Amino acid sequence: MKYALIGCGRIAPNHIKAALENKLEITAVCDIVPENMEALLENHGLQSSEIKRYTDYKKMLSENDFDFVAIATDSGSHAEIVLCCIENSIHVIIEKPMAMSISDADRIIELSRQKGVKVSACHQNRFNIAVQKMRAALESGRFGRISHGSVNIRWNRGAHYYEQAQWRGKWATDGGALMNQCIHGIDLLRWMMNDEIDEVYGVTRRQFHDYMEAEDFGAAVIKFKNNSIATIEGTVNIYPQNLEETLYLFGEKGTVKLGGKSCTNIDVWEFADKNELDEKNKGLVEKTSNVYGNGHTSLYADMIDAIKSDRQPYIDAHEGKRALELVLAIYKSQKEGKAVKLPLEEFSSLDMMGEF
Repeated sequence: MKYALIGCGRIAPNHIKAALENKLEITAVCDIVPENMEALLENHGLQSSEIKRYTDYKKMLSENDFDFVAIATDSGSHAEIVLCCIENSIHVIIEKPMAMSISDADRIIELSRQKGVKVSACHQNRFNIAVQKMRAALESGRFGRISHGSVNIRWNRGAHYYEQAQWRGKWATDGGALMNQCIHGIDLLRWMMNDEIDEVYGVTRRQFHDYMEAEDFGAAVIKFKNNSIATIEGTVNIYPQNLEETLYLFGEKGTVKLGGKSCTNIDVWEFADKNELDEKNKGLVEKTSNVYGNGHTSLYADMIDAIKSDRQPYIDAHEGKRALELVLAIYKSQKEGKAVKLPLEEFSSLDMMGEF
């Protein structure tokens, strides 16, 4: 399959690695900074002149015939670029968040349906081995009734990180810790809780990062329609480095805690109906080279199969919207100082301008 990558920044190596491991034909790359493209290609032994370089993604899309494209640009440009890809009937993997507003997410979903285009939201941690084992236990009913769940994303991002790219930490182009760093854990929590949300109460703060527009800390309580409860704590204020990303799920007949830096380990695995695999699951550790994990390769493999089999991707645009909606609901709750009902009709990160 012919493939192109739009955006050659911090997360781009994971995409190129996934493309290579899935034996895609890397036809083109695009970035507004030419040096970013050259550095990315050189680091992966891809200096070939046959790979086209573009600084204008619209020009790239008009001059080539791709099977699918991945978008790894600043968050604020995601919706515009993915809509352009869909208009050109090109299947697309979109880095999180898929958009910065409910209306843009809805446009992506509707246009992709009209055009018959596959859209996969890049929540790659769903493919973590530990996460898949938790999900399988949930789907087989081993937890029984769910009481509550919790996700804690306790990471560190300092001034150097935000200085590397001017779009970071701004409401129009990024959002804050919840939208950027914590949305993966938030996606996992909502997915595992397995029911529709009734209301969300959230608070956010900008504690230490005065040079940001957006939040560096957020917390929320989520009430689901089936009476279960979930909590979120997300921050980039942890001294002196990333501490953990932990996901808890508590059921009538089971308790699981996923740990590590990004939910790659099984720290606790207890069920009433014990089986022979339980002891193997206890203490599971998935080796990863960075905090983004190994999931991009599996996500790409799923996208390739979705295109060949003409089915929806495992993590489609609807799932991307669900993670975005929960973050935006926390933002709206902070802005209004009260609980917010879901579904969220309309809200955008831009509605938070001037909050701090």
